[in-house]
Amino acid sequence: MQFIDPALDAYCETHSGEEPWYLKELTAETHEKVHMPMMISGHLQGRFLSMLSHLVQPRTIVEIGTFTGYSALCLAEGLAPDGMLHTIDIDPYLPEMVHRYIEKAGMLDRITMYHRSALEVIPTIPAPFDLVFIDADKQNYSNYFDAVIDKVRPGGLIVADNVLWSGKVLLPKAEQDEATAALAAYSRKVNEDPRVEQVMVPIRDGVLICRKK
Repeated sequence: MQFIDPALDAYCETHSGEEPWYLKELTAETHEKVHMPMMISGHLQGRFLSMLSHLVQPRTIVEIGTFTGYSALCLAEGLAPDGMLHTIDIDPYLPEMVHRYIEKAGMLDRITMYHRSALEVIPTIPAPFDLVFIDADKQNYSNYFDAVIDKVRPGGLIVADNVLWSGKVLLPKAEQDEATAALAAYSRKVNEDPRVEQVMVPIRDGVLICRKK
């Protein structure tokens, strides 16, 4: 999940904005207590997401895949004064931890959590969406795109994480597992969709950003 040389990665972090104290605590607790802590966005990608959000100044953010809440807190930094972030995760064992850090960040009134299938929740969230972040089960990336695209406003962003999948997307199709094949299919789908313009960025495990025309 890390392609860049560790020394260069550290250099990039040094020359990026400081993460808030509560995100440092969240990172430490995630690595101490949570299975597969490498799923956390981390400092550099977190500042990248925060920058995107600040540029968009969204009123409505939809995040698909909460994990321990790091990326939600980063994205929420750029919310408009009356904005709300909706974060969705079907995982039942992390909500207390996420809620605790949302409270530490002073964002209880800016972030709404859902503990159900995203495909059930998305239709209930009022449009328009200004920014969508997809970082959940890879097999459903294309389904999530289909669920949100008509609700995203023109100029809004759909951002998908892990699109390089540790480089496995370069494997021949016959050697790709289900998740890899799904991610490759998602990237092709976005690339061929005339409703969006897109750029893939090799930050961390790959981020695909598309802007609705």
